[in-house]
This record gives sequence, C-alpha cells and structure tokens, in this order.
Amino acid sequence: MQKTIKIALDGPSGSGKSTIAKKLSKELDILYLDTGAMYRATALKALKSGIAPKDEEAVSGFINNLDLEIKYENGSQQTYLDGENVSDKIREPQVSMAASDISSLKCVRLKMVEMQRKIAAKTSCVLDGRDIGSFVLPDADYKFYITAGVEVRARRRYKELTEKGFTVDFDKLKKEIEDRDYNDSHREFSPLVKAKDAIEIDTSDLDIEGVVNAVMSYIKTR
Repeated sequence: MQKTIKIALDGPSGSGKSTIAKKLSKELDILYLDTGAMYRATALKALKSGIAPKDEEAVSGFINNLDLEIKYENGSQQTYLDGENVSDKIREPQVSMAASDISSLKCVRLKMVEMQRKIAAKTSCVLDGRDIGSFVLPDADYKFYITAGVEVRARRRYKELTEKGFTVDFDKLKKEIEDRDYNDSHREFSPLVKAKDAIEIDTSDLDIEGVVNAVMSYIKTR
C-alpha cells in the first residue's frame, strides 16, 4: 500500500457512508474526517445567528472567520463551534435540513473544501460527503459511491434518531430525505454526483460489515 492514501466516499443522506468511513479508518489505521459535521456546524452557526441558511450574502459575512475546530478525542471526532462541543447538537433534524441548504452556497463549499484539502494533503485519510471524489479530492486513490433506496435510508435514520431520544415522524423524515436528495443533486455548485471512476455499492441489502468487506476487498486488490 502507498505511504499515504486518500479514500473518497460519496453518496446520498442515510446511505451509511459515514459509518463505513469510520470503520475503514480503524481498519486501515488512517484519519477519518467527517466533512458532513463541518457543514452541519456551519449551519448551526447560521441558525444561532438568526441567519437563513440560503442567504448567501449574510452567510458570507461570517464564513471566513468561522471558529470551527475538528478534534479527535477518545478515538472519535468532536466538533467545536465557537469553543463549544456541538457534536450532538449538529445531529438534530433541523440542523440536518439547514446543512443541506447552506452546503449549496459557493462561499461555504469553498471554505470547507479549503480546510479539507489542507488536512488531506498532510496525512492518509478517508472522507465522506457528496462531492469528495468529484470535487474535493479528484485525485483520491480510491473512490466509492455508497447508496441505498430512500425507504431503507429513512428507516435507518429513523432508528438512529429515535435511539438518541428524538421524537420523529417517519413520513416527514422520509420526505425530508427525498427533498435533501433533490437539493444536493440539483445545487448549482458542486452537486452530489457519482465520480466517473467511482465504484458504486448499493447497501440496501448489505449490513455494515458486508459493505466494509467489499470496500476493503477492492482496496487490497489494487
């Protein structure tokens, strides 16, 4: 295996790519960078400031001075916004939708990509998101597109949220995922897309270990 490697995992919301990325990072003993958490924290900043996530002029007013830190504590990534650990807050449903909106803004994506590329240039890592292989790290050594049916992804997210104590309406959640899919794939700048050289893996009928094994098998054969 190369001295340093970059692995890109893209796909729609709820496809399992974040969980898979974390497993891969441990399996390969490399850095996992949760790019989604960075966008979620930016969205939380907007919400806390009373700024509409789609208001690019207002968002551009704080994005370059955004106090966002990614730390690794006790084996997991922790997200700090303005010095506060917001790792749990950024997973709340309203932040998820706001993150989809704010991530469509060019000023936000350029800032996040700048931060992500700097990290990836220094160390072996695995990144997951919507445009990692197509835009953030087009030179990634390995690219995968992780997907699943909408119903499957909605059930997974419903289980995840209810286990954390959130009260969730399944039909509303499913509609939000469908809306997010549309927003992510139709945004003007750097939309959700499968990179031409990415390997597609449908996780609808696979458990996490099955997907990780499939990805690891491909990496080991290259």
